[in-house]
Amino acid sequence: MQRGYNIPMPRETQDLHRLTLAQAARLIRRRQLSPRELTVAVLDRASSLNPRLNAYLTLTPELALRQAAQAEARMMKGDLLGPLDGIPIGLKDLFATKGIRTTAASLVLKDWVPDHNAAVVERLYAAGAVMLGKTHMHEFAFGVTNVNQHYGPARNPWDPQRMTGGSSGGSAAAVAAGMAVAALGTDTGGSIRIPAAMCGVVGLKPTYGLVSRRGAVPLAWSLDHVGPLARTVEDAALLLTAIAGHDSLDPGSADIHVPSYTRALRKGVKGMRFGVLARPASAVDHEAAALLAQAHRVVEGLGGTLEEVTFPALDYAAAANTVILMAEAAAFHQRWLDQHPDRYGDDVLIRLAAGRLLPASLLVTAQRVRSLVRGQLLDLFRQVDVLLWPVVPVPAPLISEQGERHGAEHRAVRAAIARFTPLFNLVGFPALSVPCGFTARGLPIGLQMAAAPYQEPTLLRTAFAYEQAADWHKRMPPL
Repeated sequence: MQRGYNIPMPRETQDLHRLTLAQAARLIRRRQLSPRELTVAVLDRASSLNPRLNAYLTLTPELALRQAAQAEARMMKGDLLGPLDGIPIGLKDLFATKGIRTTAASLVLKDWVPDHNAAVVERLYAAGAVMLGKTHMHEFAFGVTNVNQHYGPARNPWDPQRMTGGSSGGSAAAVAAGMAVAALGTDTGGSIRIPAAMCGVVGLKPTYGLVSRRGAVPLAWSLDHVGPLARTVEDAALLLTAIAGHDSLDPGSADIHVPSYTRALRKGVKGMRFGVLARPASAVDHEAAALLAQAHRVVEGLGGTLEEVTFPALDYAAAANTVILMAEAAAFHQRWLDQHPDRYGDDVLIRLAAGRLLPASLLVTAQRVRSLVRGQLLDLFRQVDVLLWPVVPVPAPLISEQGERHGAEHRAVRAAIARFTPLFNLVGFPALSVPCGFTARGLPIGLQMAAAPYQEPTLLRTAFAYEQAADWHKRMPPL
């Protein structure tokens, strides 16, 4: 891939890709770092590593350098727009970007150049963010591996032979590898949290409706969430503050007050109650289980009270989420399926075809399950403040792998890695993944935290306290 720019980079900027969003913002505010200098450094890294990792489908160096120059001019005048001003960001390639190709990693939209920006893109631009490009994803966001028949797989920075997870795999890989300071993704059944866990970054799925989905190519209208992927919890909080808020043009948007999500980060967790999933089943890899148990002890050591909880409806919730997702996806794709079925990858085409055959009675049952599960989960959050659960029960599988073995049970990778995340899409409650350690092979594992609706401040406060105590966020892939 051609870089599209030719600007010498001073030697001292070689490690700028290691800066977190919060660190870079502080340096820019103090005029100790130039937005242009930071953008050139991250663009150079993205351009160099993308042939190996395939994290971006499109890089936009000309736009990025122009936006960085504008941010630098504001910096010199003392007119910075906020902490995102001059910060290089990656966007999942299903967010409409005016004048820039938006493919949703499909052949159906391979030539689509929108004449408008998605709502979150508008908010990022208003905050002064610099757009690096469009990140890779599972085709139409309909998958959790990011193995794409048309554009190849996104590759995990910790081991390029392994999956990133999906569908926001390109965004997670870019952030983990220093090819973006932060990124946006979408999550319909785990598509932010799964790649965040597999790539060792923070991924947040906010409460349904907190962030507008207008201008994002949908997978399932009632399950889709837009959220940040970042290197630290503080970075995710900064990004959420910029993109959250009511949008009258999104029917699902919530009209609520949006606080500064960084304000309560340092309050700690002393006295808080945490629900730990009792016997999370044999599906959890032994190394992952050990790291999760260690994370629980860290939270307890910070002053939290742990309580084992059961949630028998977990698998029913995942099944209901799948039924609703398949039906809504099939409805959205109906016209394209009739006109261009040959333009879909085999895995996505099979799922969409199955969605068209679902009986209405099954969809009604799934909606009833959704109501029952939501009530049960609200009851659970009267007992605890935050749930501590697995994200992905196994380390990132090899791209070539078709299945994972768990004792005598053999199941498809897709089913194995998406067991613990769909519940929170079904009910629309906030959940995130934060790194909680590495396997003997050096592969990251994530800890999932979830809270009641609009309790993002509580969720982020918990994740921040754990992150600072555990220190896993300081590691970067040995690229």
